[in-house]
Amino acid sequence: MNAQMNETSTDVAVLIGRFQPFHRGHVVLLQRALVSAPHVVLVLGSSFQARNAKNPFTWEERAAMIGATLSEEERARVSFVAVRDYYDDTLWAAAVRKAVAQSAPDAAHVALVGHFKDASSYYLNHFPKWENIVVESERAIDATCVRRVFFEAEDLDISLSVLDDMVPPAVRRYLKAWALLPHYAALVEEHCRIVAYKTAWKSAPYAPIFTTADAVVVSGGNVLLIRRGGYPGKGQWAVPGGFVEQRERLLHAAIRELAEETKLALLGATLEGMLVDVKVFDHPDRSQRGRTITHAHFFDLQTENLPPVEASDDASHAAWIPIVELAGMEDQFFEDHFHILDSFLSLSQEPV
Repeated sequence: MNAQMNETSTDVAVLIGRFQPFHRGHVVLLQRALVSAPHVVLVLGSSFQARNAKNPFTWEERAAMIGATLSEEERARVSFVAVRDYYDDTLWAAAVRKAVAQSAPDAAHVALVGHFKDASSYYLNHFPKWENIVVESERAIDATCVRRVFFEAEDLDISLSVLDDMVPPAVRRYLKAWALLPHYAALVEEHCRIVAYKTAWKSAPYAPIFTTADAVVVSGGNVLLIRRGGYPGKGQWAVPGGFVEQRERLLHAAIRELAEETKLALLGATLEGMLVDVKVFDHPDRSQRGRTITHAHFFDLQTENLPPVEASDDASHAAWIPIVELAGMEDQFFEDHFHILDSFLSLSQEPV
């Protein structure tokens, strides 16, 4: 990449993306950013979460992957900042602005470089005080296609050769080395399960919307969690919960799933009396399986005693976890379950 900087009044150019992985379409955007400002801030979205088939690479891995495509001079001009998914546009935009300000505190003129690919690009409109530099894409490449080739490989070398036209050579080398890590096989399995799950619903006359119910249960400074026993999210921590049955109320579904997965020996009527709050989590991208709206029910047992629990049904493990430990476990949680807990227990500091 040999972008030469032009004379410009822009102090910093910002490029936002998940870069899962970094492909040639991203290269075009980064080249434009490098010629637009002396300092470029790459915002690595969907950070600090557990690996999954949609977001397989950590923010550190993505920074290394992108850095490998840059010259020494370009690397000196590029900063990487990691931002989590807040599943709330206002919070997320504030976090991005804060991260950019910390990376470039003296920047008076900020430009946002982007390409309006589809409806998912709406986030570019959340920064009205920044100049917009819109880049038209000459290559119809998206990371979903790259991941599909990478995870559906019968022969990895053949699949990587298919990616030659999609990713820079340095990224192809990175992917080949990364595929030797233990994460790869598990994510291949998860990807295949999700593809099969979506295929089973292809014949539906309308895209399905799934409804689930979860139970956030606290007692004596602890919260009751499970480890998922199957894909997606096998082995990751989660709030007990599951799909609502046809003739079931939401509250009753949350209590049933709680009993099935943890064997918590409390009567449903008793738990109903301990219900403190209910919140709906409906972000369109909160689940890989499709549009899934969950209703999280917050129960406070109001006791210092921890009732015995035992994993069952879809859970491989059930345990009471001290609430003070949760903030350090963010990258171990399934989908948005850390954010569900955060909304009730105030685990992370919100951006200002």
